[in-house]
Amino acid sequence: MTKTERLFRLMQTLRQLPPPVTAEQLAQDLGVSGRTIHRDIDALRALGAVIDGAAGYGFTLIEDATLPPLGFGATELEALVLGLCEVQQRGDPDLAEAAGTALKKLRARLPQSQADRLQHAVLSAHRFAPPILPAVDAAQLRQATWDECEVAFGYADAQGAITQRQVKPLGLVYFDRSTVLVAWCLLRQGFRVFRLDRMCDLVVTEVSFRPHRVRLYREALDHLRSQTFD
Repeated sequence: MTKTERLFRLMQTLRQLPPPVTAEQLAQDLGVSGRTIHRDIDALRALGAVIDGAAGYGFTLIEDATLPPLGFGATELEALVLGLCEVQQRGDPDLAEAAGTALKKLRARLPQSQADRLQHAVLSAHRFAPPILPAVDAAQLRQATWDECEVAFGYADAQGAITQRQVKPLGLVYFDRSTVLVAWCLLRQGFRVFRLDRMCDLVVTEVSFRPHRVRLYREALDHLRSQTFD
């Protein structure tokens, strides 16, 4: 293994293992000595990699836009293309546009040979029945979910009757024809799912439920696996 190959593999290992990664773990993975790992860490830092930590404490890779282009395997590239094409077909308008931008950025960061493979990938995705568009700003709803802020909205049931809801948004799930919000509903005092195409008048409140989203989302998914839509 050349030094260049070792440095690339070291970067990949730092990305994949839970941080902080000790020099002993890295040395075992790469089949080199701990002293070589410390020299290689210094070399990566000199090339622009932002790696936090020190000997005895472990290392954490902090991604930075100035890092050298990433290398992907052929199948990994096909998976990226297929996934982003699916988002372009399936996501809400803001998410679909972001997927297209991500493809362009990825192509610009790859070595030329891999950029060509990305541009001329043999896999793609297409849906003959487009999904129903959300009736509210999905990007605003996603941000409220990340920020762990309660949201309020009007919600129409299957018969068109509207009720006012305030919920703790936990996550979005993209089904074949519709996108749903998984949430804790204050009105029903339970986990519910809400179709975005049935929502209206979305308002992001200043009521925070941080830091409970991850735990609640796990509980919600376990609870709702056999439930029906609200």
